[in-house]
Amino acid sequence: MNLEHLWQSTLSEVELQISRPNFLTWLKNSQLTHKEDGVVFVSFPNNFAKEWVENKYNKIILSVLRNLDSSTKKIEYIVENKNSSNNQNIKNKQKKVIEPDIKFQQSFAELRVDPETNLNPRYTLDSFIVGSSNELAHAAASAVIKDVGKKYNPLFVYGGVGLGKTHLIQALGSEIKKEYDDKVKVKYVSSEKFTSEVIWGIRNKRMEDIKERYRFVDVLIIDDIQFIGGKEKTEEEFFHTFNALYENNKQIIISSDRPPRFIPTLEERLRSRFEGGMIVDIGYPDYELRTAILKTKLQDKNLNLSDNIIDIIASKVQKNLRELEGVLNKILFIQNTKNTELSAKEVEDIINKTIQQPTKNVSDSQVIRAVIDYFHINTNDITGRCRKNSVAEPRQIAMYLLRDILGMSYPSIGEKLGKRDHTTAIYAYNKISEEISKNQNLNQKVLAIKEIINKE
Repeated sequence: MNLEHLWQSTLSEVELQISRPNFLTWLKNSQLTHKEDGVVFVSFPNNFAKEWVENKYNKIILSVLRNLDSSTKKIEYIVENKNSSNNQNIKNKQKKVIEPDIKFQQSFAELRVDPETNLNPRYTLDSFIVGSSNELAHAAASAVIKDVGKKYNPLFVYGGVGLGKTHLIQALGSEIKKEYDDKVKVKYVSSEKFTSEVIWGIRNKRMEDIKERYRFVDVLIIDDIQFIGGKEKTEEEFFHTFNALYENNKQIIISSDRPPRFIPTLEERLRSRFEGGMIVDIGYPDYELRTAILKTKLQDKNLNLSDNIIDIIASKVQKNLRELEGVLNKILFIQNTKNTELSAKEVEDIINKTIQQPTKNVSDSQVIRAVIDYFHINTNDITGRCRKNSVAEPRQIAMYLLRDILGMSYPSIGEKLGKRDHTTAIYAYNKISEEISKNQNLNQKVLAIKEIINKE
């Protein structure tokens, strides 16, 4: 199998399992250099990136590689030195490889990032497909472009994993740069990278460098802000950065997987700042939006799938858009390898295998703990008799998830959550099931809690 083709498909799969900022930060410059006796050699430009990926993502990458190429036994992570003779040997080995189909090289181009802004040119407003689930967020972004720093400041975009938040906020940054002929200084950063830089600044007594980097921009875009919650020094620095920018009418754009009030570890003073701006959500994509995205992706790649296959993908892959694109890439990869169009049955098998969520090791206690952590309540609240909405809703969601994920009986659910009658569990399950397709806010909560469960 072509090595570059194999690594591209591996990256597409890995991207589904880690956050987009982490994917771009740690894997964008990686390469599958060669393979010997079942050992795959993956190179990185520096030792820091190599050790980070080896320690944090080895299991995920190895699992994906083995799924695509069963002859893979292990991965060796190396630092590629362009001046070394070893690198020349690697290049010689690569010369023997057949050139890959150019249509499948697009994701490598997508990893180019502007070093000054950290923006990925792949993300544009033109390629952001608008539907009922994201039209408000798109409209707010468009309004910000026309009145940077004055209208909707800060702009806080929230939604579940893989629904297009990163695409929208990066596209917004790129559009602002283009609109103002690069006279506006834009900086995008993930909260994880911001935290790492604060730690570096403290250790090396160079916090002034960090302040200069982020307090003298015109537009600051920070992704996945929920991850700074509970990190005291990072929150302190971001609070002062936020104030410095806001007081000078500089635009602040933030993304999160949930609204500010549902980030339990976030300092109240930051939560208050966030809620003083415009808060918009990106919801669960409907069938029409999923279909439109699939057709657009195929058009961009100059490839075709039958309407029946597109319908199967759009109908079955409902969780998020990143997963949708990953499934599409995998189907195209396998179809290209076989050099024949896949049947509906083959496509369904690929989808079922790709998006299957492991639940057999999840316990009822884990489900309840995830709900408690998300809503920042305690066990007595959820098992007690309080009927306030701030407690009743989490309790009903817990009942719904115990049934939806674990298939627990209604009497068991009622017993687990405060020795309630089974009819209470039935009512809760039916209520959440009915409202989840209509209420985007409720749907986001359920998806976020499932994410917590699956990460444990």
